[in-house]
Amino acid sequence: MSAGAMRTNERGSGAVGSDAMTSPEAAASNVRTAPRVILPGATIGVLGGGQLGRMMALAGSAMGYRFVALDPTPDAPCGQVAGQIVAAYDDVAAARELASRADVITYEFENVDAGVAAMLMAESYVPQGSELLCTTQHRLREKRAIEAAGVRVAPYAEIRSAHELREAAARFGFPCVLKTATGGYDGKGQWVIRGEAEIEPAYDALSKAKTELVLEQFIRFDKELSVIAARSPRGEIRTFPAAENVHVENILHLSIVPARVPETVRREAEELAVRIAEGLNVIGLIAVEMFWSAGHGLYVNELAPRPHNSGHYTMDACRTSQFEQHVRAVCNLPLGDPALMTPVVMANVLGKHLEPVIARFARPDEAAERLNVKPSLHLYGKRDAAPKRKMGHVNVLASSVEDALAWIDETNIWKV
Repeated sequence: MSAGAMRTNERGSGAVGSDAMTSPEAAASNVRTAPRVILPGATIGVLGGGQLGRMMALAGSAMGYRFVALDPTPDAPCGQVAGQIVAAYDDVAAARELASRADVITYEFENVDAGVAAMLMAESYVPQGSELLCTTQHRLREKRAIEAAGVRVAPYAEIRSAHELREAAARFGFPCVLKTATGGYDGKGQWVIRGEAEIEPAYDALSKAKTELVLEQFIRFDKELSVIAARSPRGEIRTFPAAENVHVENILHLSIVPARVPETVRREAEELAVRIAEGLNVIGLIAVEMFWSAGHGLYVNELAPRPHNSGHYTMDACRTSQFEQHVRAVCNLPLGDPALMTPVVMANVLGKHLEPVIARFARPDEAAERLNVKPSLHLYGKRDAAPKRKMGHVNVLASSVEDALAWIDETNIWKV
């Protein structure tokens, strides 16, 4: 099947091993402090209190760590299972409190305020640093960094005027995709330009964001894939199996593992993720989203330096989940075995799915028994179930991905 590209996430009491400490001046200049081993019993601070922080805290608490999150929403998903500082993300005083209560700090989203990031780098231990955040917050910087790592991206052009957009569109052909360089998620901040008549409206609409714009050539692909790689300060790297992703209305719908592509493609995708993790000096997790076509191979689309929606399948199907792996990486513990134990399909539960999913799991499941699958429900503790808001996910473990997909289809919950 051919589809279009560019779719239009109190200080702990535990021992802290430290080989060295750098000066505040070095930290402030964005140089990482010497790697430390953060042992269980310590406190991990998380910038962001959404579902990723929640699942990170659940995994890390089982390992013996304490957690505290900074999030402006009272009773945020992570705050329900960990301590929470209720304050805006750009509140430097609140971030300083987070630093005082944590032995190590990580983040669950990319758009960390620059002033807060600089303060944390100077006054606390942030093994991930801020360089990668700076790179992944900006699509043009991200693409150049991927290319510098020796990995292909789709042809693109920086756009500074409607005239430049018209020239670039003439080179790339229609359709092509105009994106804001910053911001944008689940299809926001994008415009698929399908003809000459849409150039002016697209430019006028997206230029209002007051950020650089980038035009991407439309890549026709057969599959969307993602690989999550983990890298520790000691340089150890492990990759999770490649997931095949299906999006509906620009929101992830399914992650299918093993991906239904040739084994050579799965291996190449994992090798590209390793190359990027090494080239960008990643600490923690990085999710590498890719397009694959049988005729043109793999292109990297986007990066996310954190746990990722397409890695939720690891919670039930792998020997080590992505959340445990992230904790291990930022704490400089040996990384866990990411091997897949069973085929699995992850289905996102949006607000419109929530009531029927809960009702489904409250009664005996004849289809699950007949198909010999095990669906596992994970809910995020969010209050407002807007129709397209991510409220949870279901991991369907099965002897084959076809059986897992059959169960999803029979529920009639995710009809698209």
